[in-house]
Amino acid sequence: MEQKFEPIKDCAHKILAISDTMDILNGKWKMSIVACLCYKPMRYSELLNEVKGISGKVLSRELKDLEINELIERRVLSTAPVAVEYRITDYGNSLKELINTIADWGFIHRKRIIGRMKKD
Repeated sequence: MEQKFEPIKDCAHKILAISDTMDILNGKWKMSIVACLCYKPMRYSELLNEVKGISGKVLSRELKDLEINELIERRVLSTAPVAVEYRITDYGNSLKELINTIADWGFIHRKRIIGRMKKD
């Protein structure tokens, strides 16, 4: 039996999935935080320095949201003074390909727009 293609239903499912993804990764900062942690675990202060323009209050909130969604984990290190390190989870690491694709598109787009602006 041949399976029927239902474009409206397929589109609705994709839109729902995209909406779910955007709800989790919403805002200006979450993708940048996840991208940083894909490279190496970082302490709060390192993230604050690496993610340019983010405030401490916003970073704290975004880290909590990412932790709730199991994309990152928070580890208290047994150092003196006590330090906290954030690292990507295996589940969070599944976003690496998406992050690389978005970054690649961003490089191309930036080059295209800047190239157009230079011509004008």
